[in-house]
Amino acid sequence: MKPVRTTVIVVITLAAALFVRRWVAAPIVIASESMAPTLALGHHLVLDRVVYLFREPRRGEIVSFRSPVGEEHESVKRVIAVPGDTVELREKKVYLNGEHIYERYAAYTRPDELLAGDNLGPLTVPAGHLFVLGDNRDNSLDSASWKDPATGAPVYFLPLTAVTGKVRGAY
Repeated sequence: MKPVRTTVIVVITLAAALFVRRWVAAPIVIASESMAPTLALGHHLVLDRVVYLFREPRRGEIVSFRSPVGEEHESVKRVIAVPGDTVELREKKVYLNGEHIYERYAAYTRPDELLAGDNLGPLTVPAGHLFVLGDNRDNSLDSASWKDPATGAPVYFLPLTAVTGKVRGAY
């Protein structure tokens, strides 16, 4: 009788753990320098999978998502603009709805070098999409630099359907 009870407890525990990981919260590890200095390579964080079931991502939040350009891994970036916002990059500076925004979290590893995506827009974020950038602006594949692999055309916006969760604190 005890082995059956133990097996049932183990199966229920595993099912609950898998449910929580898939639908509630999951551990993630930062695998690139694109969010440095905010999130360093190797940081262990919790991905909140529930919050965006009740609301859309907000400006300034760090989100995890499936790549809109076909990369196999999920990425983590900061939301810069939401649907209806107009975003522009001028010589690496971000302008949101015509106003320059101060970004204390943004880092530039090549500040004197003008890179693709350092001048962009103005672009209006369409409904159902976001404009996202890595905090390490000169070393990030994001809305300023994504290209459609089939056509080479720029992909400026992340579909909300690709967002998998909000990045929360470290563990």
